[in-house]
Amino acid sequence: MVPKPNSSSIKLAILGTRGIPARYGGFETFAEELGAHLAARGHQVTVYCRERPAEPFCRGVRLRYLPTLRHKYLDTVVHTLLSTLDLLVHRRDAALYCNAANALFTFLPRLFGMPVALNVDGLERHRKKWNLLGRAWYRMSERLSTWFPSAVVSDARRIAEYYQLRYGKRTEFIPYGAPVGKVETTEVLARLGLEAGKYFLYVSRMEPENNALLVRQAFEELATDLHLALVGDAPYARAYIEQVRNTRDPRILQPGAIYGQGYHELTSHCFAYIHATEVGGTHPALIEAMGRGALVLYLNTPENAEVAGGAGIPFEPGDLTRQLRFALDMSEAEREQWRARAVDRVRERYTWDAVTDAYERLLLRLVGK
Repeated sequence: MVPKPNSSSIKLAILGTRGIPARYGGFETFAEELGAHLAARGHQVTVYCRERPAEPFCRGVRLRYLPTLRHKYLDTVVHTLLSTLDLLVHRRDAALYCNAANALFTFLPRLFGMPVALNVDGLERHRKKWNLLGRAWYRMSERLSTWFPSAVVSDARRIAEYYQLRYGKRTEFIPYGAPVGKVETTEVLARLGLEAGKYFLYVSRMEPENNALLVRQAFEELATDLHLALVGDAPYARAYIEQVRNTRDPRILQPGAIYGQGYHELTSHCFAYIHATEVGGTHPALIEAMGRGALVLYLNTPENAEVAGGAGIPFEPGDLTRQLRFALDMSEAEREQWRARAVDRVRERYTWDAVTDAYERLLLRLVGK
């Protein structure tokens, strides 16, 4: 059911993701949650999708499918270009673009009188999957991000500082959100042969910068009866994924990508969650694990430390095994204190209601309401 608009509602298009329901990464979760929360407040939200949806709406959000070129370097930009051209025909009051790589296209709606906000994400040019041309595109896009959109959104203060120091550009800091509290069901655990509280969990796209291989190798050195669930996949990283899967350790499960309720169950019932990403801004998976009350270990980058804020256990690339042992050796009372701090931090800083409030204020300001 689509909520009826009110006098202060706007028509918003979200472009630059793979679409919803979320079946890929952080931006897709962001588009689904923000879109659904805005729709519940009476706004008319359309999300452009690369996969043909089974239904025309998802949680009150209209889905609009357009094709793309399935290519590592062209997928995003081709789909966003086609979505932008479609947007010029099917006008909205405002547009929200995701990913700095799409900065080039944000000037077109503005030429036709539509305000545009751009969420730049992190410093994507540092990802190893990009060749020289891909990194150059991202570097150019960073600069275009400071010129073309009406407003630039950063999801981490570290990224906001980067744009301010490098380009003299003030950005709107709005983080990602996450639900708070565990889900009670455990169906996916039964399917995978896992027991609640008896497994370490890692969830991410299986790309080199997310360090699944590092996590697997560190766990292999750990003497424990607990399991490790490495959850995730990636469309253009077959060679790296084969490296990660090359293990004979029977304690390690690699079921591929798991979304929706199954993902929520895994984060709710793990012994501890391992977050090992080294590139990007705020990572939704880290906030979501904290919101579910997981004991969190995170790779010590400025962005990850900003999110954890003393509610997680940091590790350096060479000492993950030691920190995993530290988590195993502490008392259950100590672990519960870490988990409670994580939930409190999400409740204070990263709820979807607070994130929606911030985007709603920004969008209403841009359209003059």
